[in-house]
Amino acid sequence: MANLNNLVQKALYLGIGLASYGVEKAEGTLQELKDKAQKLADEMVLRGEMTAEEARKYVDDLIQQAQQTPPKAAESSEDKEPRLIEIISEDEEEAHPSKSQEVDQLQKQLESLQEELRRLKRD
Repeated sequence: MANLNNLVQKALYLGIGLASYGVEKAEGTLQELKDKAQKLADEMVLRGEMTAEEARKYVDDLIQQAQQTPPKAAESSEDKEPRLIEIISEDEEEAHPSKSQEVDQLQKQLESLQEELRRLKRD
């Protein structure tokens, strides 16, 4: 049981870490885009191909367009409920029938806790 709790805890931490990393990566990519666009606009202004005002508008439009385009992964996660994670190992069930009963009992406890959480959210 301790191993299952440990595994669930690690999975939760992994999910939180990946989400945090994704946010940091997106912010870094957006900043890189802004820097490159600004550098390109500055070069075009130096060459006389565009005015400073046009360059500023170009960079602002590019950044706004990048911010408005949502990543595809974020579009698919519309519901706010946590995703169900199910771990199944056929070898362990066949080798240890008592483990299967223990897993069933833990699943019932988990369902009970989820129902209680939903009830508390409604109150």
